[in-house]
Amino acid sequence: MTKDECKQVVLDIIADIAPDEDISNVKPDVRLRDQLQLDSMDFLDIVMELRKRHGLEVPEADYPQLASLDSCAAYLTPKFTALGK
Repeated sequence: MTKDECKQVVLDIIADIAPDEDISNVKPDVRLRDQLQLDSMDFLDIVMELRKRHGLEVPEADYPQLASLDSCAAYLTPKFTALGK
């Protein structure tokens, strides 16, 4: 899976858990919580959906690495690759 595909996975999850948010103009290098009205429960939902939909485990210590789309892609791409996706 490419970094762009990883970013789309995260955006798809955000669109499902926060359907009122406009994700069309999300900047990849800005913290998601600074751009969108996401609270800590929404963030946990993102992590849970990554596990449910894709079998990815994200340890709590790694949550800060999911702050922006770019950091999500950098963190998740090798994990998807390890899963053969």
